[in-house]
Amino acid sequence: MRLPRRRFLHLAAGFSALPALSGVAKAQSYPARTVRVIVPYSPGGPTDVCARLIAQKLSDRLGKQFYVEDIAGAGGNIGTGQAARAAADGYTILITVNSYVINPTLYEKVPYDALKDFEAVTQVAIFQSAMFVHPSVPARTVAELVALIKANPNKYSFASPGFGTPSHLLGEQFRVATNVDLVHVPYGGSGTAATSVVADNPPIGFAALSSAVPFIQDGKLRALAVMSRHRSLALPDLPTIAEAGYPDLDGDAWVGVLVPAGTPNEVGARLYQEIIKIIAEPDTKERLAALGLEPVGDSPEQFSAQLKVEMEKWTRIIRAAKIRAE
Repeated sequence: MRLPRRRFLHLAAGFSALPALSGVAKAQSYPARTVRVIVPYSPGGPTDVCARLIAQKLSDRLGKQFYVEDIAGAGGNIGTGQAARAAADGYTILITVNSYVINPTLYEKVPYDALKDFEAVTQVAIFQSAMFVHPSVPARTVAELVALIKANPNKYSFASPGFGTPSHLLGEQFRVATNVDLVHVPYGGSGTAATSVVADNPPIGFAALSSAVPFIQDGKLRALAVMSRHRSLALPDLPTIAEAGYPDLDGDAWVGVLVPAGTPNEVGARLYQEIIKIIAEPDTKERLAALGLEPVGDSPEQFSAQLKVEMEKWTRIIRAAKIRAE
């Protein structure tokens, strides 16, 4: 959490300790009432489930209720906009995903400034996307798939969890980088995208790996690569997209915690300290793993820096692919 500079009037040496004591007291007294946790997506998805896990544990640890409110719509913009307009007092928290830094470029207008309206608390976890195909597709590597699509123009399309999702943009990045003729077909989530490819309609998919693993293990899907810098613990033999020969096409999705800009430093620090303790608990790791999430718990400074890097990255991808929300 960014720490503002303070100017002190040194009328007496003893007064210099008062601001620090005040901050400690404020952190120890937080929260004094119920805390609202906004998730800008529909209930039941990985973000919502992760948020409910964090909220319940914060309630247990801090003695006041942290309740989750799902405010879906416009790819996450409606809920995020409400969080941006909330009082910066620590009693509204935003738990969101990559779309937070994707939407400002994807949409003509969004109701928040991703780099000014919020302060980073921590990245809770990451989840990997994968490229997979129906078993009838005669390609067993990414390079073979590229060659197949180029040999059959106007034939192939790919499924994603929805317009503007990280998996969709990874698919578009793949299309642009390899110069293949590939049409996007959006679905209502990673699970739906995976089952559509199982039905061979369409035959190619980009979605959360966790949604595809059961089908891959049953032979109903063939995974070609994980769209990440490191291999999956669930499928350790699956190559990364870099190992498949395309080192610039990786991108993990994440779940992160932010608070409105201007939230007291002591409150942000308290939230960070409690959340990273929660993430480190064995049962939390187990429950996150069941969702296909890998715990992170980085510092506010690290998460803030990542937001800036990712915003630049997704902006390049969106502009190169020439995609825009209607």
